Amino acid sequence: MPDLPANIVGETMQICVVTRDYRRTMQGLTKMGIGPWRVYTFDAGSCTDLTYRGKPADFAMKLCLAFSGAMMWEIVQPTEGRTIYDDFLEAHGEGIHHVAVDCNGADIETRIARFAERGYKVIQSGKWQGVVPWIYFGTEDDTSTTIETFIIPEDFEMPEPEAWYPAPPEE
Repeated sequence: MPDLPANIVGETMQICVVTRDYRRTMQGLTKMGIGPWRVYTFDAGSCTDLTYRGKPADFAMKLCLAFSGAMMWEIVQPTEGRTIYDDFLEAHGEGIHHVAVDCNGADIETRIARFAERGYKVIQSGKWQGVVPWIYFGTEDDTSTTIETFIIPEDFEMPEPEAWYPAPPEE
């Protein structure tokens, strides 16, 4: 067995598709049985501490979430300001932008330090609803994708979305 460095990524929690049309992408993924979708706006009203490439930023996006088994799927459509999603769309077009990992349960500061030790800087970050920090690392040159991590507190309840697609789940 090869001698590998310690695994800092842990379990994969999410796959994200970046698109220019979140509605079309939701419809397509719904055809495959992924859904129902929660639709949110992530902006300065729902997120704090927004950064882009190491500087404070002001941006907005439509963000849609659904599950297929235990895997969370995410769709992001940038809508205002400059983001890593815009960078991706310009360089690659629409497609899978990142995977999110749990970093073996480490706290946010430890996650940042572990990625920094391997040469990866934070390229975008924020905190949703004041309690869910999310961070993207500049891993694309080495891995051909971006790695994200976030922490959802155990007592966190998902806020009611702006919309459900195609409809809310049955209770």
